[in-house]
Parts: sequence; C-alpha cells; structure tokens
Amino acid sequence: MVGSPNSDSDERGVSDPERLLAELGATLCARIVAAIPDWVEREVDRILDAWAAAGAEVDRTARTLETRQAAGRAAADVTERLQELLSADVDAQSTTPLAIVRGAVAYPTGVLLRAGVPPVVRDAFDEERFPDDAYGLTPASLGAVDPGLIDPARAWGAAKAMAHKARHGRPGA
Repeated sequence: MVGSPNSDSDERGVSDPERLLAELGATLCARIVAAIPDWVEREVDRILDAWAAAGAEVDRTARTLETRQAAGRAAADVTERLQELLSADVDAQSTTPLAIVRGAVAYPTGVLLRAGVPPVVRDAFDEERFPDDAYGLTPASLGAVDPGLIDPARAWGAAKAMAHKARHGRPGA
C-alpha cells in the first residue's frame, strides 16, 4: 500500500493505519454479511405481519421459502460488493458499507411485491431519495440492520479517517 513516510505509525504508536483499515474492513464485512439474512427475513415478516393485521390473507409457507432464498441472494450480493469496497485502496473507496447494504433492499422488496403487498405511504424525502423502496425498508444506519454493527462500523470509519490522514495529512498543517 502506498502511504506517507509517517504511515507506519502515528503519535499514539498505532502501526500501519492502512493495515488496520483492512483488518477492520474484513471484520465489518463479515459482521454485515452475517446480519443480512436475518434483516431481510425480519423486514419481510414485519410488513407481512402488518398486512395480515389489516385483514389480508398471507401465505406464510410460500413466503418463508421465498424470503430465505432472497436473504441468501442478498447476503451473496452484499458480500461481493462489500469485499470489493473494503479491500480497495483508501482513496478508491467511493461509497460506504451502508450504501451497499441499502442496495439490498431490493431483495425483501421483491418478495413483498410478488406477494401482492401494496406499497406503504412514505414521505416525499424517502420517495425521492429511495425510489425503489416501496415499503420503507431502507436502513438509516447499519445499526438499524443489526445493533451489533454499530461499533464495528464506527471503528472502520475511524480507521478510514486515520488512514486517509496518514496518507494525505491535514490541509494547512
């Protein structure tokens, strides 16, 4: 990895910020990928439960199998995209893990659309920002996918900032 002459350590003795970023990225990736299937299933169940509570017929048997398959496809898609992002050079990371996870909304959305569940009413901001999310499933944070992702996401973000600073320094410093 390319770095500044001081990229091997900083004033606190943290060695190789880019290596730390890669390690924390691998951990974050594994944790996100592990959380995706449960999140997909939970979101489909949440919407189906609300629909059933409103008096609609819900075929749980067919939906359960389809949801599990969609959850597996979502995890595979997220794995590939996250690995690509998190293994990239710090300067080439042009998106975030959250943005990649948000793309996985297509999987539970597809299950719900095929089930004939009508879209939910969303506010104008959400409709404009997330036009393909008919059910308001887009997570606001990785913690909304799984609270256990909060700390690894923060650690990765701090490591990314540290790696960027080690490489480029602070403007005007």
